[in-house]
Parts: sequence; structure tokens; C-alpha cells
Amino acid sequence: MDVDLIVPMKRPHEGKSRLRGALPDERHAGLVLALAFDTLTAVTSAAGVRRVLVVAADPAALAELRELGVELIAEPGPGGLNSALRHGESVLRRDDPAGVVGALQADLPALRAEDLTAALAEAAGRRAFTADRQGTGTTLLLSAAGRALDPRFGVGSAAAHARSGAFPLTVPVLSLRSDVDTSDDLGHACALGVGKHTAAMLGEPCLPR
Repeated sequence: MDVDLIVPMKRPHEGKSRLRGALPDERHAGLVLALAFDTLTAVTSAAGVRRVLVVAADPAALAELRELGVELIAEPGPGGLNSALRHGESVLRRDDPAGVVGALQADLPALRAEDLTAALAEAAGRRAFTADRQGTGTTLLLSAAGRALDPRFGVGSAAAHARSGAFPLTVPVLSLRSDVDTSDDLGHACALGVGKHTAAMLGEPCLPR
């Protein structure tokens, strides 16, 4: 069953605050945008992904992402990540109330399309999630077909999603678990091999995959 994915994004200059300092401050927004470009390049190449909806605090600041074939809409207000995801879900459900909706983080620059495809295949239309490599956060949350996404992102989201009835995906997809919140995370992603946009921002020794 094909999946429609929601990718929430803050304004690039405000996003990834814990990553600030990895590059000079004037390049921070460019790095945030590069992470999203590489994430979405993989997402739009993955089998089983039908639509990708970016819910943005400032759609105009992310207009370049449209060249990847994604849709951009504005957040309904300053309600936070889970509110943005619920808004995106409502938009997608208007067209397909019985579909599978997912939430994916925009900071997965090492993501391989085949890893996302494998995760969607394991979920097989059931409510499921992928924890980050530390096991505490969530990089991907999927609804069951026609059922609420029920996002519970925040501190300890992996445990919160498990308590809410989502099952943890077990397929070995390290690139899908490797989100970037800190400089250490960025170094880990570089070791896996990041996409060309992130590699161009960072230069050597962070080479593209």
C-alpha cells in the first residue's frame, strides 16, 4: 500500500538549533536546507511513497524544494510539531480518507531510498514507527490504513509511540535511523555517506555517497 508522507519544517534559519556552530552562523540556514534536500531526494525516489507534503513555518523560504516534486503548505499556526503534522494529515485525508499517512523528519541526509522502502514494506499498512539510532526519538511514524496518525513527537517519542500502540520496525535501516540533531550526529551521517547537497555544504572529509 502506498504511503503519503508529511515532512514538517521550521524556518531554515531557526531550525536545528542544537546543530548551530557546526558551520559559521551565516551558513546555518543553508545547512538546514541541504539536509532537507538530501532527505527529500531519497524520499521521492523510494518505492511505495505516493505524495510528500512539506508543512512549513515559512513555505517561501523552502520554495526550492518544489523542484523535487514535493508539495508545500503553511503551518496553521505556532502550535508546534505535532500540530503541524495533524494539519498535514487533515489535508491528505481530504483526498484519501482510507490511506496510510506517515510523518518523516527532514534531517536524514544519509537516507537511502531502499531503506525507506524496506521500512514501509515491513509496516505493511499497520501503525508503526522507526526509532532513531539512540532509541529514544522517532524518525518515521506511520498510521494504519484509514486510521489516525496520532503523532507524539517530543522528548522520549519512541516510547510514547510504542505506548500508543505503534509497533517498532525492526528492519535494519541505519540510514533511516540517523537523524541529525548535533555535530556528533552530523559526523555519523558523514561516515554513512550523505547526499550531494550536505556534502557540498560541508566539504571534505564529508564526501557524498
